[in-house]
Amino acid sequence: MKEFQLIEHFFTKQAISGHDVELGIGDDCALVIPAANKAIAISCDTLVENVHFYPDIPPKALGYKSLAVNLSDLASMGAEPAWMTLALTLPDVDEEWLTSYSSGLFEAAEYYNIALVGGDTTRGPRSITVTVNGQVPIGTALTRSGAKNGDWIYVTGTLGDSALGLDVIRGSQQVAVEHQSYLVGRHYYPTPRVLAGLALRTLASSAIDLSDGLYSDIQHLLRQSVVSAIIDVDLLPLSDPLKSSVTDEEALSYALTGGEDYELLFTVPEAQKGALEIALANTGVSFTQIGQISSGDKLKLIRNGQPYTPINIGFEHFS
Repeated sequence: MKEFQLIEHFFTKQAISGHDVELGIGDDCALVIPAANKAIAISCDTLVENVHFYPDIPPKALGYKSLAVNLSDLASMGAEPAWMTLALTLPDVDEEWLTSYSSGLFEAAEYYNIALVGGDTTRGPRSITVTVNGQVPIGTALTRSGAKNGDWIYVTGTLGDSALGLDVIRGSQQVAVEHQSYLVGRHYYPTPRVLAGLALRTLASSAIDLSDGLYSDIQHLLRQSVVSAIIDVDLLPLSDPLKSSVTDEEALSYALTGGEDYELLFTVPEAQKGALEIALANTGVSFTQIGQISSGDKLKLIRNGQPYTPINIGFEHFS
């Protein structure tokens, strides 16, 4: 199967009517029509085999996840998904793999209402680059730089499940049978908090998505906002499968530094706390207050009122 046959067979199955696409796959460029008075949010992520995923990952899960991790970036900015492109590097044309991969990709695309409008395919070591575009009313995008002294710090969902799920997959942790599918699913099928991001646009002062672990990611926000923070690790939201599978200390380590949660961490001024309860209740997303922004330039973790140091520091490329 040649390149253009591959593209046509596996990646032109999506109906793109209603996505403001003037011209989609099949030309040198896609043509899209942004809505009036909206800024375009753009994010790009690359997943490389043996770095971001193992060769034996189910292709459908990889297809879903390769889009979901990008949608999490849009969520953290309060942007509504609109269009995406896909650059796919493959060692060979495996039609069974491509069928499964594309089904996962389009499952996520249909659920989050985003259109595939172009991309590229080439031969080489397997890697996947997805670029997503979203739209957000001008002047309302969430950023990492808006946190102020006294703002309250929240996270959506639960933390640490994905990292434990990865350890289950690679055999370095054993968990009860009844918890395996949940934990592995949290790693393979993360939930980008798009609706929560939309709801937070007029309420949160700053936001970031948690990809490399809370301990690492919050410090990006603190540097951009030029503030400090106090986090009470006893308040971190932990799922029952996580708590039932590892020690308390290991659970905190997974939650703080495990990574790939793709939850949102955000800050909210005192005056908006009441409105926050109402806005996020309508999204069905759980959220937990875990600390407060303070003056200074250091992140402080406490447990039982005492300073706390995590076992690990989170993931970093080129470290």
